[in-house]
Amino acid sequence: MKYKALLTAATLTGIIGSTGAMAQESPTIAVVAKVGGIPWFNAMEMGIEQMGEELGVEAYMVGPTSADPALQVRAIEDLISRGVDVIGVVPNDREVLEPVLERAREQGIIVLTHESPESVNIDYDFEMISAQQLGEEHAKLLAETTGCEGSYAVYVGGLSVPAHNAWADAAVNWLDENCAGLTQAAERFGVAESVDDSRNTTLDLLRAHEDLAGIMSFGSQGTIGAARAVKERGLEGDVAVMGLFSPGQGRRLVHEGVITGGFQWSPLEAGKAFVALGEMLYNGEEITDGAELPVLGDITLDGHTIFASQPLELNKETVDELAELGL
Repeated sequence: MKYKALLTAATLTGIIGSTGAMAQESPTIAVVAKVGGIPWFNAMEMGIEQMGEELGVEAYMVGPTSADPALQVRAIEDLISRGVDVIGVVPNDREVLEPVLERAREQGIIVLTHESPESVNIDYDFEMISAQQLGEEHAKLLAETTGCEGSYAVYVGGLSVPAHNAWADAAVNWLDENCAGLTQAAERFGVAESVDDSRNTTLDLLRAHEDLAGIMSFGSQGTIGAARAVKERGLEGDVAVMGLFSPGQGRRLVHEGVITGGFQWSPLEAGKAFVALGEMLYNGEEITDGAELPVLGDITLDGHTIFASQPLELNKETVDELAELGL
């Protein structure tokens, strides 16, 4: 199934407003990433800064040094003390963050999450693609590539990362129902935010499972690490590797036939969405089911979760263009 990549944000006309007599003329919006310094969140930071400049608001990203939920808690506590107007976060562990997000909202701070539809103490969560769609598209690609024979492994960024495990659940459920000849080699591994961990895990799996036919990674570094291990073993074309990855980081592995492909969304656009939604909510604008929102386009609203449908297909035909856009 082919998708047309939605690569540019809709132009947004900012309305300078306030939520109260003491409010600033425009909001300060801060987004806490899972981890700083990796290509996925570098692209998200670029989107945050671009949309902040476009709207004339102060917007920036905080990138913890590792994917440790405690570091995210400390970053959010610091933002509360700074008195920012909007806090966005891509949680490493939803439950760990709930108390500090509750404190933020008690201080009148708008809270947005991404990749965390089960979060409770928030105003809204937004998803660029539904969990079911993202998981099932990867499952279909794995089934097509392997012919539903052999075993496979699933990587997530962490066993407590909400969205990653929802995507994995959707993929595994689809395979169980439609690809019975392909079985899981082991329980899923929480290694997909580390190239080294995913590489080492893949090497271990290749030694332990001669019938390993594929790896699905739901985390920005797992696909790269798995592909490097498969290449080291000279098994490109024999073991399918697919999932989320930065096109700029993975383009060579795609062209070498080590990474089969994958489906994701633009972290650049997700960064823009954090700022656009934060500015809308700060100005008191409502979000309704079926609305057309800046950056996200036509959305479905389910409780406090905003679902867009903006999948990007990663393959030999699309990866170079996406990489050149800085993704």
